[in-house]
Amino acid sequence: MSRGQRILQRIRAFELPIERFVDIDAGRFPAVFMATRNLSRSQLRSALACLGICIGVLAIASLGIFGNVLSLGASDALGDIGNQVILTPNADAGIETIDDSTLTEIERAAGDTTVVPLRTSGGLIEYAGSSTAATIYGIAEPGGVYTASEGRVPDRHRQGALVGASVAEELDVRVGATITVDGDSYRVVAVLEEVETFSPVSPNDAVMLPEDDVGGPGYDQVTIEADSGAEAAAAASAIDTAVNSREEVVDIFELSAITDEINDFFSLLNSFLIGLGGISLVVAGVSILNVMLMSTVERREEIGVLRAVGVEKRDVMRMILVEAALLGVIGAAGGVIATIGIVALLYLVAPIELWILLHPTNAAYLLLAFAIGVAISVASGLYPARKAANERPVDALRS
Repeated sequence: MSRGQRILQRIRAFELPIERFVDIDAGRFPAVFMATRNLSRSQLRSALACLGICIGVLAIASLGIFGNVLSLGASDALGDIGNQVILTPNADAGIETIDDSTLTEIERAAGDTTVVPLRTSGGLIEYAGSSTAATIYGIAEPGGVYTASEGRVPDRHRQGALVGASVAEELDVRVGATITVDGDSYRVVAVLEEVETFSPVSPNDAVMLPEDDVGGPGYDQVTIEADSGAEAAAAASAIDTAVNSREEVVDIFELSAITDEINDFFSLLNSFLIGLGGISLVVAGVSILNVMLMSTVERREEIGVLRAVGVEKRDVMRMILVEAALLGVIGAAGGVIATIGIVALLYLVAPIELWILLHPTNAAYLLLAFAIGVAISVASGLYPARKAANERPVDALRS
């Protein structure tokens, strides 16, 4: 019995009549079955190729998610800082405070945003034999900006003191107690709720007094709070036009510039991390290429028989590409599952909030890594598929 006859007998042993290979247009070419059977012939080699794809996908997905978690955590810590604009007197021009007329212009130009003028000082806070240093703010209308964990924040601050959460905890101060601020006594009307995000005006380590009780005339700082970064930028532009048209009276600092720089940094970091993971996928692609080449060499006679009985080139290519795709899908799926396990472990051992790990952008990295893994596998199978399909059946059978 010739080698070609033995191959025909082998094909028939799988109950796959030659007509099923020839009748391609009817859509009955068993490419997936053939691919599965061919890969099972060298299980160890196929498993190692899948492992390479698995490791590459794991690297891309996990590094991308870790970078994204850092970015989300930083954004959460910064809070709505991008919605704020800070105005301070232009010291270079000899201006020490923002006067009432300038404040009126600022409020007019700021539109619907919240304008918070502040007088700032520092002092010693004393209560029940304990003392601590704190920032002292003079504020007229704290109700629109701050909330209380105890007591009530007044809309107009005319008397009493608003104590920050850290100061209240350190001195064990409660609403109704009387504290001493630089020798003057004030009754505590509210303990402010702790602010966990970064802010230029942090109430946690501060005591807020009526505006007239801090400093002299004018204001040391004006904070503009908007609903979005775009509104804050528009307000900053309008204020610059209205107030600084003739002389630069106030320095304008848009805090969105900080968030933009931070976002750019983390975008660069994510790209770098994904690039590192991509290197391992390239190595895995070479492994797939090797597996496919070895497989086509070992099955040269079989492919020659298929071509001899009427199977077209494109169908041989499809069979080889399906094999490569199967390796990619299995390996990529394993990489995604392993990444999910690592992320779950990260949640158990690191102080990361659950909503950050479950953010939809993290799922995007899983899908991206899976797609890249499958794409590289298929791309690695292109050359072996073309090589096998383009070989003359006579030459294949002679070997």
